Amino acid sequence: MTSVPATPPRLSTQQVRDLFDAHRTTRRYKPEPMPPEHLDAILYAAQRAPTDATAQMYSFVRLTDAAVRQRVADLTVNPHFASAPESFVICLDVHRLRLLLERGGYERGHFPAVAVHFGVGDAVLAGQSMLLAAELLGYQGCWIGGVLTNLQELVTLLELPEGVLPFAGLTIGLPDESPAQRPRIQRELVVHDNRYREPDSAELDEALERMAPITARGDWAQTLARYFAPGGSMETREVGLRAVLAQQQLGNE
Repeated sequence: MTSVPATPPRLSTQQVRDLFDAHRTTRRYKPEPMPPEHLDAILYAAQRAPTDATAQMYSFVRLTDAAVRQRVADLTVNPHFASAPESFVICLDVHRLRLLLERGGYERGHFPAVAVHFGVGDAVLAGQSMLLAAELLGYQGCWIGGVLTNLQELVTLLELPEGVLPFAGLTIGLPDESPAQRPRIQRELVVHDNRYREPDSAELDEALERMAPITARGDWAQTLARYFAPGGSMETREVGLRAVLAQQQLGNE
């Protein structure tokens, strides 16, 4: 007879809110190393994340060599890659999927765009499960989009084969700073009932006002523009990402 798993204890709605209210993006950490049993629990949580078609299309490159950590910090312009107790580069990975299919006597089909879609999804789910487990243990962390800066050099440094692409970095440790909680736009702009609803001007103005406190000049649109407007950093990253996608046999050809 198959045993039925015990029902985990339920948190109150306020306890759930408190857990997520305590979340902070932390870049400065205390130097204490993470105990092996904590790391094991965090990685266990990562591997229990949902995955499309059972394929587990992700890999973590754990950075343990000081020289490699420093080089990744330099390439991504994120110094906490080198200073955090635990640092990872989280990758989508369809290379291992090809190897498993071939080992089982099958060829991998041709789906480079789908590989990106589900590989990124798998990587995000696993990485966020890792971070949530870390926070339950009293740690904080930081998702790092800077892996797209000098992406080709990072792929070479980590010796990533075709079908593997860095999605983000993740650093974890005991926080040595207490950053303020960051605001979020109103729920009505992100939750749509049955069909997508275009926001009106007043709602967009409210969103800009809600997010203004996180900026030095009180202008969130200006902050977004530095990334996403013409001449912003995302256009620069676009060039490098497209080149590496082609090299790694991913994305639209």
